[in-house]
Parts: sequence; C-alpha cells; structure tokens
Amino acid sequence: MKNARTAAWLAVPARWYLGLLFVSACLHKIADPQSFALDIATYDILPLVLVNLAAIVLPWIELTAGAMLLAGWRVRAASVLIAGMMAVFLGALVIALAHGLDMSCGCFASQGAEEDPISRLTILRDLWWLGLALFVLAFDRRLAGIDHRLRGRSA
Repeated sequence: MKNARTAAWLAVPARWYLGLLFVSACLHKIADPQSFALDIATYDILPLVLVNLAAIVLPWIELTAGAMLLAGWRVRAASVLIAGMMAVFLGALVIALAHGLDMSCGCFASQGAEEDPISRLTILRDLWWLGLALFVLAFDRRLAGIDHRLRGRSA
C-alpha cells in the first residue's frame, strides 16, 4: 500500500515534467509549421499529401496534451495521447536510423541535424519518455490539479 502511495506522488512530478516537455517541444513547430513539415517529410514515412496536415495538427495535439498534464485535467487521456505519440515517434526514429538518414529529430528544433540529430540515444531518450507516460497513466491518482479539485467537489 505504501509503494502505491509513493508511486502516486511520484507520478505528479513525472506528469509535470512530461507536460513541460511537450509544451516546450511544440512551440517551434507552431511558430514555423513549414520547417516542421520539412522535418516530417524527411522521415519519408507519410504520404506527401498528409505532411502539411500533420505539421499543422500534431503540434497542437502536443500542446493540448502537455497543458492537460500540467493542469492535472483528464490526466489518463493526456497520458494515453503522449504514450501514443511517443510510440509513433519511436517507430519513425527506428525507420529513419535503419535507412541511415542523417537528419534532425524535429523534436525541439527544425532542419538541422547538428541541432537535434537522431541517434540511438534519441531512441533511448524517447523510450524513457514513453515509460514516464505509461508510469503516469498507471499511477497518477489525481493528487494535484483540476481533476483533484473536481473530485473533491463531487464527493
């Protein structure tokens, strides 16, 4: 019982970390969707007809999920969104590395392999973030945030 309570409390800073991470990661993408579209196209996974749509929509999903985690609102839904995005990002990274692409990840900067290069370390980093999202999904017990306040009013 004590371990579950500790995990629930550890899920709060993990949730805040992921929320800040996703909010900060989307800012350059929202500010410059053309550069982000080029990053997406460089992966050569999506059909070109979907690249611009992904470049416009994905950053707003990242912003929404990150803000939800920061606010502690609908944490389970936000955790599922982030875990799903991380799984897709990991798949894209693995494919790009398998094809020997020397490119920017596109995560925190656009169009510069020297600024944000993909590598095996990028995969490990993203696996860590996927694990954190799953940890939050499994252990967050609405101890802080909007869900906590709403639960208190409905009880």
